[in-house]
Amino acid sequence: MIQRASMMQTEVRDSMKGGKGEISITHLLRQIQMRGHCRFVGRMTINPGCSIGLHQHLDEEEIYYILKGKGIAEDNGIRQEVKEGDVILTGNGASHSIENNSNEPLDVLGIILLYK
Repeated sequence: MIQRASMMQTEVRDSMKGGKGEISITHLLRQIQMRGHCRFVGRMTINPGCSIGLHQHLDEEEIYYILKGKGIAEDNGIRQEVKEGDVILTGNGASHSIENNSNEPLDVLGIILLYK
C-alpha cells in the first residue's frame, strides 16, 4: 500500500493533552489501515510556544522521533532538551510531554503501539 500525501488528513488540536496552543497533526496512516497493534502514526507540528501536555501511557507505548527542530521533553519527571534525530520512548505507565521553546517549528513523528 502506498499512502499518498494528498490523501492524508490533517487536523489541528487546541490544548492537546492539556498543553499550550495548537498542534497540527497529519495522520500518515489510520488504525483501520494497519490492522496490527498500532493505533497512531502521525506527523505533529508544534509551533513556537506550543506544547503537548503531560500524559500517561497505560497498555501502550508511544515513540516520538524528532524530525526537525528542538524543544524540551519531560520523560517520567525528567526534563531535557531534545533535537532533530532524538527518539523518546514512553510506555508501561510512564508519562511524557513535549514543548517547543525555540523560534522554529518542531516536527515530531509519533507512533503509538498497543500492548497485546
